[in-house]
Amino acid sequence: MTLLWPEMLLLLLLVPVLVVAYLFVLRRKKQAALRYASLSIVKDAMSARQKFRRHIPPLLFLISITAMILAIARPAAIVTLPSQHRTIILAMDVSGSMRAADVQPSRIAAAQAAAKAFVADQPSNVRIGVVAFAGTASIVQMPTQNREDIIAAIDRFQLQRATAIGSGIIVSLAAIFPDAGIDVSSFIYGRDGLRGVPLDQSRKTDKPAPKPVPPGSYTSAAIILLTDGQRTTGPSSIEAAQMAADRGVRVFTVGIGTTNGETLGFEGWSMRVRLDEGSLKAIANITRGEYFYAGTANDLKKVYQSLNSRLVLEKKETEITALFSAAAAITALISGLLSLLWFNRIL
Repeated sequence: MTLLWPEMLLLLLLVPVLVVAYLFVLRRKKQAALRYASLSIVKDAMSARQKFRRHIPPLLFLISITAMILAIARPAAIVTLPSQHRTIILAMDVSGSMRAADVQPSRIAAAQAAAKAFVADQPSNVRIGVVAFAGTASIVQMPTQNREDIIAAIDRFQLQRATAIGSGIIVSLAAIFPDAGIDVSSFIYGRDGLRGVPLDQSRKTDKPAPKPVPPGSYTSAAIILLTDGQRTTGPSSIEAAQMAADRGVRVFTVGIGTTNGETLGFEGWSMRVRLDEGSLKAIANITRGEYFYAGTANDLKKVYQSLNSRLVLEKKETEITALFSAAAAITALISGLLSLLWFNRIL
């Protein structure tokens, strides 16, 4: 637990002062009882249980005061709360390496099946968009609640050459913030149309850059990035991840395929396709997301099931001042009620 206003804990110095004041009042009452024989007789007639019971209401009141002071210090804790995600972007790799069969029946077929199962499990009020990326990236389905349109977009994937992971992230951000004026072409190709231009050069426009927010702080949307290989073209994956982090959007990365990779041959060319886990982990860390490895079709299904639970319930630091305030109020109320019940007065 953390405190947003820890300096307010100085008020706890009042607690021992109240204890001393209470003991002083008890001593005064004892002295008064000794002066008057009748009061002394009544005091002696009190049972041990009654003597102990008279201290309970003041003790509860002291606990109430302590809880109030802690509430003033604004405590915060990591708690599990229902997620506020209302938009999820599935950024899917459709590069040629996805035809590899090290994940049966193939990487792309397993990815499509798992993605469709994930879509079917989402609450009806969640909007889902689909971005496909290979040598470049495009939105194949704008965020929608229509599950049939989403499934149809996933079924329409066509494999292409190259892998531009950074482009997939940037286009996903454009889908999440359609009114933010993200110049996708400039980010992906640069102002002069050159592919792979550093993002700091492509940002040289007349529009001011958005003010960065804490990574992972935007709780209304998330990106699920599924890919099986290394970036071969397009903007830097790490710089694109930083764009997402600056906007508070978390990117959950899913690596599909075997770590040893597989040699693919197509139209007279061949290449070894390997999974670049380091880059995917870096993307997840920068954006405060998570990385998942899926070496088989069953692993991929489990990953999507795990993602589903993380998107429905998430742990976040939340101010719990209201809990301490409620505890203080309830304790003070019990203290007053016991005092009225036992002694026909409040404290």
